[in-house]
Parts: sequence; C-alpha cells; structure tokens
Amino acid sequence: MIEVWAGAGRYRGGEADAGVESWHAFSFGVHYDPDNVGFGLLMACNEELLAPGAGFDEHPHSDTEIVTWVLDGTLEHRDDHGTAALLGAGDLQRLSAGGGVRHTERNAGTRPLRFLQMWLRPDSTGGPPEYTAVTAPVPQGPGLRLLASGAPDDCPAVRLRQPAAALYASRPDGPDACGLPAAAYRYVHVVRGSVHLDHPDGEALLCPGDAARITGQAAVEARTDGPAEYLVWAMNPLL
Repeated sequence: MIEVWAGAGRYRGGEADAGVESWHAFSFGVHYDPDNVGFGLLMACNEELLAPGAGFDEHPHSDTEIVTWVLDGTLEHRDDHGTAALLGAGDLQRLSAGGGVRHTERNAGTRPLRFLQMWLRPDSTGGPPEYTAVTAPVPQGPGLRLLASGAPDDCPAVRLRQPAAALYASRPDGPDACGLPAAAYRYVHVVRGSVHLDHPDGEALLCPGDAARITGQAAVEARTDGPAEYLVWAMNPLL
C-alpha cells in the first residue's frame, strides 16, 4: 500500500518571532495525533528553517538516532561531549544520543538555513553517545546512494545503531528512474523537484515537502523528469 502525505498538511511549529520555522511530518511536541505518531522505525521527520543566528538552545536527547541532512545554508552543531561541527548544503550528520547527550543547533551563516532532521528508534538503549558528520556524500547524478545503515553487511557513509533501517538519497540532475530498495516499510521524502512513484496500486506524484509511506514488499520505481532531490528510508522493524 502507498499513502501520499502532502507537505501542506504537516504540523507547523517553531517560533517565527525567534527566526525558527518548523514543519513536522509526525506528532511532535504539542502537536499530537494518535493516528500519526511515526512510521516503521521513524519517530520524527522535521523540516527546519532558521534565520541567520537563530537556532535551538541546549536541550537533551536519549535513546534516539538523529540524522540531519542539510539542504541550504550553514548548520553549527555543539554538544556537551566536546563535539563542534559546521555543515553545509549536501552534508549529513548523525547524533546517536545513547544514554544521554545535550546539544545546540544554530544557523552559523549569513543566509537562511534549511535542513531535514529525522529521528529513528535504535535497536538498544543506553550506551555512550556517538557523533558522525560527512561532507557531500551524494554528488549530483542518477540513481540512489546509500547514506546511512546499521546492517552489518552494508558499507554506508554513516553507520546507525539500528540494523533494521537504511537511508538512501538521490540527486538526479536530469530525467532518471530507479527501483526503491525492498523493505516492509519505505518512507520517501522529496526535497526538490518532483518524483513519480510507480506502485502496483497506481502512480503517485510527490512535490517538494510531500512524502510517501509505503508498506509491503511490492516493487516500486521512482522517476524524475528533471533535476530533483529526495530521501528514502527502507525499514524492516520487528514491530
């Protein structure tokens, strides 16, 4: 089965007066919908827009895999374990909160910062936090590239503390077509351009901000008519 969730229907959050705007795909904070608390192993998929100098003050996390894909601008990360990093458009970071970590995120640039942040359930709780950042792991071009995974046989740019999940990205610079990885749960989020999904139930068209939630192992092909950018989670959780 395939369900399309329009970007316009996401929950609005953030503090516009503080230069922070947020769009939440699932229940988050004060926005609670018992029928939309996650999908597969995903607990959050938030698109954030921060004005120059704006950001999130120090706050805690635990037992969560936090994966961030920078879309535009410059993101600064700092945490209470001494990690400091600057990421630009096309960069990826993973913060594995483990038993507990405190961190800040802010726009360290002079123009708006936009990023997509996704929270994933780990396969175990506790343990020390971990941080990884990679620069431009997905050049423009056809096909899907593996970004992050916890599967022992995979060789991703970023390793997750969850063997039942993998994250892929595609940045075609023209018309392209590729099959989505097989999985019990697949989540497709479009960042730029438009993506056609060919599924046995029919064709779905996704535009920027839209997402598709796919259950079942049916073959699905993603097609683009021109330049685009989209992310794909493939998950096989024991729910």
